[in-house]
Amino acid sequence: MNLNSRLSRLCQSLAEKGLDGVFISQPENWYYLSGFDGSAGYLLITPQHRILATDFRYLEQAGSQAPDYEIFPISNDLAEWLPRLTADLDLKKLGFEAGHISFAFYRELTDVLKPSPLKLVPLSGLVETMRAVKEPEEIKLITEAAGIADSACAHAEEIIRPGISEQELAWEIEKFMREQGSQALPFDIIVASGPNSALPHTKPSPRPINPGEPVVIDIGARVSGYSSDLSRTLCLGKPDDNFNKVYTAVLGAQLAILAIMKEGMSGEEADAIARTVIEQAGYGPAFGHGLGHGVGLAPHELPRLGKGATEPLLPGMVFTLEPGIYLSGWGGVRIEDMVVMTKDKVNVISKARKVMT
Repeated sequence: MNLNSRLSRLCQSLAEKGLDGVFISQPENWYYLSGFDGSAGYLLITPQHRILATDFRYLEQAGSQAPDYEIFPISNDLAEWLPRLTADLDLKKLGFEAGHISFAFYRELTDVLKPSPLKLVPLSGLVETMRAVKEPEEIKLITEAAGIADSACAHAEEIIRPGISEQELAWEIEKFMREQGSQALPFDIIVASGPNSALPHTKPSPRPINPGEPVVIDIGARVSGYSSDLSRTLCLGKPDDNFNKVYTAVLGAQLAILAIMKEGMSGEEADAIARTVIEQAGYGPAFGHGLGHGVGLAPHELPRLGKGATEPLLPGMVFTLEPGIYLSGWGGVRIEDMVVMTKDKVNVISKARKVMT
């Protein structure tokens, strides 16, 4: 992790916003800025101070993982420790992560700090925007996570058989990825067969998988905190004409955007290109979600690829391209790969084969 560079960029952003510091409460963000991966804590960062506040369970871990931070012990009583944390820092305007904390916690913060002249300023996406452009080490970890998912997809192809349930297959995939070195999975595995595959984010059920129907598998692994995301659609036995037609349209949409995507294109423009291919195949209304999303410390993060996503896609960004078609009563097809934007084109990170029959 290049923590000094990240903190320098963060402090530059604070100065541009006229803030004296920032209170970081989102776990992915405190890990990104400190290296601390405990499950309880906060960061308070100013141009002069780096403070990691956590409770007694993580004090030793925090000192080991974040040696450049001052470790500040806290308790469950915010009123007991927060005034002490901020007392000697000469803070007038302190940013906080408005998109992460609850309204109840915001009220508690304001009540606790009310006697002081400190003003809380809501921030949105400050650290998340930094995280959107990945460093080479981050891309390496994401690629390792993608390799585990690729292997798991091949494993699923080997063990799938008529009669195996969605739940059984999902468990076999999860067990395989953990045995291959994945940390806790970044999201629940999706195995959806037949009509269930028309539900983009359904959960595996006891339903047995039958020949001739679509089976959507959506999986991700995690390595050193970094996620992967992969979807494939397979069919046991010989696919019928309808499956082939839908699959061809989805694959064509993905190949079209892979062929012409370049630096500076917006997520909205990329989405429109893939969407046009699916519309021309006659399935426009059946592609109801966006083309993709960023992947990193969170399985869904910036950038966003879809309608209204006007920000340019920049070198170093890692994101998915996942067109899909979902037909109620029949099923669905989704093909999802992770890519990394370079100065010239996108490079595909996912390696699992796209035709599994």
